[in-house]
Amino acid sequence: MHILPLTEFRANTSAMLDLVERGETVRILRHGKAVADLVPIQDAQPVRVPSWKQPFEPIRLPMGVSLSQAVLDERDDNAS
Repeated sequence: MHILPLTEFRANTSAMLDLVERGETVRILRHGKAVADLVPIQDAQPVRVPSWKQPFEPIRLPMGVSLSQAVLDERDDNAS
């Protein structure tokens, strides 16, 4: 673990991030007190998109069928 004051971290941010990329932990001090640990990400998982934000196929209505009729037909089909 590397421990350094905030001023040194600011001056060497890129080098500190390189250390973290290699698996090291960097502790940052402000006025001599630890305020943050910069740690590598463990098993980074892809961000899960909520289902309501996922892309979807638009509904295609047959020619001559109104949306309201399609909804009523769908309700009838599901009721059976």
